[in-house]
Amino acid sequence: MPEVPTLPNAVEDGWGSDRVARIVRELGVPFICFNPGASFRGLHDSLVNLLGNERPQMLLCLHEEAAVAIAHGYAKVTGKPLAVALHSNVGLMHATMSIFNAWCDRVPMMILGATGPVDAHKRRPFIDWIHTSRDQAAITRHYTKWDDQPASVEATEEALLRGMQISTTAPCGPVYIVLDSAMQEAKHAGGAPMPDMARYAAIPSPSPDSTSLDAAVKLLAGAKSPVILSGRVSRDPKAWADRVKLAEQLGATVFTDLKVGASFPSEHELHAMPRGMFISKESLGKLQSSDVVLSLDWVDLAGTLKQAWPEGCPAKVIHVSVDHHVHNGWDMGYMALPPVDVRLAVTPEAAVPALVKALPAPKRTYGKTNAAPAKAGNSGPITLKDIAVTLRDVVKDDAVCLSRLPLGWDGSYWPFTHPLDQIGHSGGGGVGSGPGMAVGAALALKGTDRLPVAILGDGDYLMGVTALWSAVHYKIPMLTVVANNHSYFNDEVHQERVATMRGRPVENRWIGQRIADPEPDIVMFARAQGATAYGPVETHADLAKVLAEAIEAVKAGETVVVDVHVAPGYAPSTVAALTETKEVGTP
Repeated sequence: MPEVPTLPNAVEDGWGSDRVARIVRELGVPFICFNPGASFRGLHDSLVNLLGNERPQMLLCLHEEAAVAIAHGYAKVTGKPLAVALHSNVGLMHATMSIFNAWCDRVPMMILGATGPVDAHKRRPFIDWIHTSRDQAAITRHYTKWDDQPASVEATEEALLRGMQISTTAPCGPVYIVLDSAMQEAKHAGGAPMPDMARYAAIPSPSPDSTSLDAAVKLLAGAKSPVILSGRVSRDPKAWADRVKLAEQLGATVFTDLKVGASFPSEHELHAMPRGMFISKESLGKLQSSDVVLSLDWVDLAGTLKQAWPEGCPAKVIHVSVDHHVHNGWDMGYMALPPVDVRLAVTPEAAVPALVKALPAPKRTYGKTNAAPAKAGNSGPITLKDIAVTLRDVVKDDAVCLSRLPLGWDGSYWPFTHPLDQIGHSGGGGVGSGPGMAVGAALALKGTDRLPVAILGDGDYLMGVTALWSAVHYKIPMLTVVANNHSYFNDEVHQERVATMRGRPVENRWIGQRIADPEPDIVMFARAQGATAYGPVETHADLAKVLAEAIEAVKAGETVVVDVHVAPGYAPSTVAALTETKEVGTP
């Protein structure tokens, strides 16, 4: 529930921050996530006492990383940005990891920073000086799409319009606008009409140019064993249906990626399984047998092709992406340079319908795979597979959004039939982002018939657990299952690899990795935020019982955490992908 002002609001704007707040409202941003700070106290007052804490509603967070992560999770579900307010340079420093995640994940976000008065004569002693930076946005310039530090109300208005347009134009990304505290708190003549927001909308993706489209169609129509790599695509159900139609027209094997979310029905006859964070050895052969590869903004296209063909890719490659527009020399998120025969410099949502229209109808109909459904164990330590299968049995036919999955997840555990069934990982690999992103996704799904479920590792949970306070405070129903292996297990795998390479004892891999002696109390951390919590769950019988209770609590509107003790371990494809790299110092 929003905090509602108890006294009447101001009826008209008369301060710099009032105009800023009104522009933010007109931009259609429903929420602004923040941890309070004096550098934007003027804007804070305007949001409360002019706008009445409505459109945007303020979402109080206990840490700036959580504020950005919540906006990130919301954007992954909706494709639309939230606003975030960060207190001066120190708030920005707290938020940097989450901003990097959002940048790598190509999600839109309007971040409003703030600074002490740029005019030194107006600074208060001490605090305004240490909270003023000459070029504050430089801290994150390499991993935001655009930044500005406007010096007047009028310039701020234009910066907000431009920032929203840039952020929401593909490839999307966070923008950062620094608000001078003196500008916010200065008197300003109000009453000016609002700009026509439709004239500053996102720039739509163009249609593919006819020459490139014809070349792509010719290659695909003549392909004997085409493959589609389905990467960064939208959550739009129509776009999902278009991808299915295209695959069936081509009879193409489709690869998908847990890092970026569900993009194709996982039990479709044409889908390559098992699906995970990385391509498995079982599926690699299907890529190696292809003669034409269609990449729909696939993350790390060159790396994937090199996995299949270390000596060079013989297949023709069609690459659909606009990601090249944001590549820079600091961030290596653009990955290695792929060999491309035909480039469609448009979004997948613009390219796929054009390809569907130009290609002939499918030669036959396709059904589902005959793979046996995964089954849970009934003895021994609980595994991630057990959590997945048991949870699926509990939710039955309810629609679920898996807002976060751990690295050890295997795609065979849970079938996907809708783009919101699973929305991807962190983007930049920043540990601690899981709770905040889960809260943001649940906020976006609030009031729908879809249950928000996040399955987090204990390390990710412990770093970001205070984000759950915001979910409880604003009555956001969601379930977080902590797959608690009492370790930073990803690094245990790496230490084992190094020890094996050097002929040293792998038995020591746990040192400096295990979260034990004492074990943090996962349940008490959750209850400290006001959440409903169960556990620790240590037996198969308790797992089914507790998850059933947890789902009922979520349906009743509660924020719920379940601590499940699991056996350490990853799917074999994940272990291989994490460790089988060329070691430094080896030929």
